[in-house]
Formats: sequence, structure tokens, C-alpha cells
Amino acid sequence: MFRALLSVILALSAAARVFPLVLVPPHEQVARMARFVVSKSDWASVATISSREPVRGQPFSNSFSISDGPPGASSGTPYLYLTHLDISVQDLQVNPQVSLSVSLAQSSYCRNHGFDPQSPLCAHVILSGSLLQLNDSEEVCVAKRALFSRHPQMQDWPSDHGWFFAQINITQVWVLDYFGGVKTVTPEEYYRAQPYHTHTHRGSDTL
Repeated sequence: MFRALLSVILALSAAARVFPLVLVPPHEQVARMARFVVSKSDWASVATISSREPVRGQPFSNSFSISDGPPGASSGTPYLYLTHLDISVQDLQVNPQVSLSVSLAQSSYCRNHGFDPQSPLCAHVILSGSLLQLNDSEEVCVAKRALFSRHPQMQDWPSDHGWFFAQINITQVWVLDYFGGVKTVTPEEYYRAQPYHTHTHRGSDTL
């Protein structure tokens, strides 16, 4: 009986070393939390200022697939694969200012903890800035690798739609990950932060 129990414990320990668990950052580490949530997000709600009647000049929100890098290689910069046929992209041609919202509600974390998506405990992040179409070949390769690694169906989207790669040029980061109101992070703080630490034992703050 003891030997069998010991074998199970050793097997679990070995598995933990091979498959380290990803820790959700403490809410006090605001910049790191922002990077973490963005890295875990496959899609975002993107808000523009509408250029179309009958809602011209009003906020207009749409959903887009995003990636800030291949799995395990987060850059912090959200990349998008877009076409000028999209109504939000047409808005951005008139006014490139944009807000992009992501949330840990996309992961199993909030559901497993019983957190409603609107709860501050289910961390969400808003990135303010402008959309930048990528033309440099090296930047395009980085964006392509980031997006196609996480959204492989994109490679088969209609070739006659004029697809292009773009990124969000971040000017402000807003984080709501705990009670007490929203916190702000500068782009410099955001990019300096490291999104991941790993842990070998399952706890309440792992994914």
C-alpha cells in the first residue's frame, strides 16, 4: 500500500516538472497582470468611432481575433489580420484611434473560481492607442507568425479580400483586476513586465 502511494506521488511530481503550471500574477503587479491577460487572449472587443450613418460619431464595438505572439512567446503587442471590407476597419481609416478590451473570462480561470466576467476579480484590460498597418517585411513576418500560430484558419481566408497585418500602437493601459477601481499603466511599464512565472504545484491562482 505504501509503495503504491509512493509511486503515485513520484509520478505526480515528475509530471509537475514536465508540465509546469502558469501562475496568474498577483493583483498588485498591475503591469504584469496586463501583459498576462493580453497574452492569454485569442480575441478582443475593439471599439472605434463610427464613420457610418446612422451612428456616425458614436462608439462602435466589434470582435477581432488577436495574438501578441506564438504560445509561450508573448511580445505584449496585439497583432490583427484585417481587411478594408470590414466596417470597423473603415472607421479606422477615418480615425485610427482605438480601444481594445480583453479579459481572463476567455480562460477557464474565472469560471473555475466562480467569478462573473464583470467582476473585478476576473481581470480585464483595456489598451488605448491607434491602429498601425504593417508594411515592413520583418514586422509583417512577426505578425504573421504570431497570428497564424494561434489562428491557423486565417491562412485559408479568401485571398481576394485584401488582408493585411496590423498592430495596436499602445498609448495607455487600463487594468481592473481587484476592488478599488481601475489602475493605469504606462506603455513603458507594460512592456518591461514579464507575463509568466511558472509553478509546479496546483493552487488557487493557476491556469
